[in-house]
Amino acid sequence: MKITIDGKVCEAKKGEFILQIARRNNIYMPTLCHSDALPGLASCRLCVVEVIDRGRSKIVTACIFPISKEVKVITNSDAIKRMRKNILTLLKIQCPENKEIGEMAKAFGVEEKRVKRFKLDPKENCILCGLCVKACSEMGVGAISTINRGMYKKVDTPYHEPSSTCIGCASCANVCPTNAIKVIDNSGEREIWGKKFKMVKCDMCGEYFATEEHVKYAYDKIGINEPKELICSSCKKKIAASDVKHMLENS
Repeated sequence: MKITIDGKVCEAKKGEFILQIARRNNIYMPTLCHSDALPGLASCRLCVVEVIDRGRSKIVTACIFPISKEVKVITNSDAIKRMRKNILTLLKIQCPENKEIGEMAKAFGVEEKRVKRFKLDPKENCILCGLCVKACSEMGVGAISTINRGMYKKVDTPYHEPSSTCIGCASCANVCPTNAIKVIDNSGEREIWGKKFKMVKCDMCGEYFATEEHVKYAYDKIGINEPKELICSSCKKKIAASDVKHMLENS
């Protein structure tokens, strides 16, 4: 099946999302809430596009719109640019001092005078995309969730207290598109969501790389005993690369 995106003919499989096809063909679409590992949120709406099917046009969200037939997709029409600008204006009002939002807002021509008319919270960085909550849920931990409604909605731990189930893995912070979740690593100790954790060192490089709770949780999850030596992901990659090199030299 073929679809046309901004005049470029692209191969597509039935059920594929427009965003997947666009990225495979190096066609830019802005996103904040999308992660290949955690798809399907569609909360930021920045990837809106225009789909034309048999002469009829409709606005869809590219990250969750599956292709079922040959259509024409327009990613940069005046209407789409205007929608993205309006979305980024609202996000800039929500997070006025955030670096990532600021850069995107500037790129899409958001005027500062439209933003400064509102009462702003310079400390706010969360856009409520939901990626952190989904990451925590996929980990099987469920230490954080969205609480309250409307303008009071936010992401937090139960009762604003350090969560008993949090393992300090920082998966939530790693997927956050605006760096709203603060992780403090200092001298073998990590603090996140108001809770402190002891960290473990890599037995190869000596760097701290995970919390004790995270390591225990991971090995319990896969049902094996914790090894005597713990190795960080960077060192594991070096070992794998060395093994491949050794194999090629002796083949």
